[in-house]
Amino acid sequence: MTLEDWYRQDRLPHIYCAGCGNGTILNATLRAVDALGYDINETTFVSGIGCSSRAGGYTSADSLHTTHGRALAFATGVKLVKPKQHVIVFTGDGDCSAIGGNHFIHACRRNIDLTVVCMNNNIYGMTGGQGSPCTPKGSITTTTPYGMQEQPFDLCKLAEAAGANYVARWTSFHVKELSEAIKTGLETPGLAFIEVLAQCPTAYGNKNKLRQPTQMIEVFKNNAVKKAKADRDAAAGIPLEPGKFIVGEFVRRANPPLGVVKE
Repeated sequence: MTLEDWYRQDRLPHIYCAGCGNGTILNATLRAVDALGYDINETTFVSGIGCSSRAGGYTSADSLHTTHGRALAFATGVKLVKPKQHVIVFTGDGDCSAIGGNHFIHACRRNIDLTVVCMNNNIYGMTGGQGSPCTPKGSITTTTPYGMQEQPFDLCKLAEAAGANYVARWTSFHVKELSEAIKTGLETPGLAFIEVLAQCPTAYGNKNKLRQPTQMIEVFKNNAVKKAKADRDAAAGIPLEPGKFIVGEFVRRANPPLGVVKE
């Protein structure tokens, strides 16, 4: 089986906007799945509603395109009924942290054996460019025309605190690191959460002077700080500079997943 076999060729070309980062994330995910030699009949993709959630429909494996914010609830059901199935969830920052926020917290708390790939493009890209719980403070959206006044969620801290066994963050620029992180998440029993910062030039970039996809990629490239460096700086009393963000692996632990009895 080749990497191309994981794609539904009849659904291509995709509907993503030119320059969208979601296709890169889908590719990184399927590369991780392919590298592990997963059987297509033993793998299920689950998604909610949003730009990110169209990803599952481009895979040849079985997929569930569910209601807004409920991807993790559906995925939990699949995993409990078919515990040997590899279940991968595609979700967006709005889908996961707004209407799906409680499902997200409790899926992490239950430590259900799922791999969650969150495509965080800082906005509701499909429904009109509204601000999401992850929109950076000061950013312009259709619902925050004078700039976002609220602090954004740190989804990785939220997942770690709620109990996920594996938590990591990368961007659509860090393709190799992202694919490796997803692979590690798939191999880690329990809930694995991989946040991916993705460019959205159409909705987010267009309103925030980042209309070219390359501009947003440059932001990721120039502002990402590897966790090891961030930890050294913190130990030395050096704070993270404004606009910078941390990428890397935040936690990897071996707490028993839901349904697994510890001997």
